[in-house]
Amino acid sequence: MRSFSNLWFWIGLAVVWSSASHWVLGVPFDLIQRAKKHGGQAEADLEDMVRINVNRLLYIGRVSGLWLLGFICFLLTTLALLAFVYDIEFAQAVFLIAFPMTLVGMLSLSTARLIETHEPVGEDLHRRLHRHRIWTQVIGMISIFVTAMFGMYQNLAVGPGF
Repeated sequence: MRSFSNLWFWIGLAVVWSSASHWVLGVPFDLIQRAKKHGGQAEADLEDMVRINVNRLLYIGRVSGLWLLGFICFLLTTLALLAFVYDIEFAQAVFLIAFPMTLVGMLSLSTARLIETHEPVGEDLHRRLHRHRIWTQVIGMISIFVTAMFGMYQNLAVGPGF
């Protein structure tokens, strides 16, 4: 279970963050770019997809938000204990992916609430979605950096010959 020395872990980490960056509130980023460039039907499709996904996210948050929050906190606490108290490397790897993704989830709920409240269209909607993508990328860059530093430390500390 040597996660940080496994190439598949690093490939999985890259896939997780590239997917999180590409799908902005469940809308593919190329659709946002196409709507910004061409307008018309692409803009209508974007607004429909954003409306559907915002309503879906907020419905889930309103109906089962407290249960999900409790379960996610329990899961993250369990992972953190296994990872950093019991020093299980697999739990460390999962925690270093799961915790920042919960931050992206909270960011998505916040952005969905703002979109529902202000109902932006056109350039305002593009700007809101672009801002959400930028913050997701910032969280991803910090997460990848921290994971890489921690993974290198683990490989040096636990690696063969030490």
